[in-house]
Amino acid sequence: MNAKKYAAELIGTFWLTFAGCGSAVLAAAFPQVGIGLLGVAFTFGLSVVTMAFAIGHISGCHLNPAVTVGLAAGGRFPSSQIVPYIIAQVLGAILGAAVLYVIASGKAGFDLAGGFASNGYGDHSPGKYGLMAGFVCEVVMTAMFLFVIMGATHGKAPAGFAPLAIGFALVMIHLVSIPVTNTSVNPARSTAPALFVGGWAVQQLWLFWVAPLIGGVIGGVVYRWLSDEPAGIVEGRT
Repeated sequence: MNAKKYAAELIGTFWLTFAGCGSAVLAAAFPQVGIGLLGVAFTFGLSVVTMAFAIGHISGCHLNPAVTVGLAAGGRFPSSQIVPYIIAQVLGAILGAAVLYVIASGKAGFDLAGGFASNGYGDHSPGKYGLMAGFVCEVVMTAMFLFVIMGATHGKAPAGFAPLAIGFALVMIHLVSIPVTNTSVNPARSTAPALFVGGWAVQQLWLFWVAPLIGGVIGGVVYRWLSDEPAGIVEGRT
């Protein structure tokens, strides 16, 4: 049933947002034992690996509007399911951010002005990278993410290893791009914390929808052209 697929996407995106953003908000700079950039990157990647094994057989484990759109562009996902998948992903991400807020706000001195793991450019980029740098980074990173997803889930790829390839790709993406935009490549993940922070985070949110969606389409189309997989819809799967 489609309802089960939507529920799986909601739960999976909840986990990605709660765990990934939670690692940045709660653990990245924890006194003396902070996990830092490397830990945050691995947490985002591991959230995808764990959910790919858990729900990949149910919904394909997209967890990301850019992945859903990219798979559709690549001929792997029915376009009729794009909107309900994205709605489920955004709702799951918001729920994840809400639970994270409840936990994070329990600490004395907590302040949303710290960013709450929101994505940004210019003054709100961790490394103060400008709009164009952020846009190019998000497009390229998302395109390569889709390229890896399309390849790892191809019918001729080694069976059973797709979750690892996709998860490690997300780790690599974060290791490179956290300093630039705090790494989005996922509009749902970006939307959720931005809604809690408001102000600048919401004003800059457009970039983290436009750039990943463009990148997703590029990655899906390029791999579709490159691959010898027969034409036709194949449910996006991990």
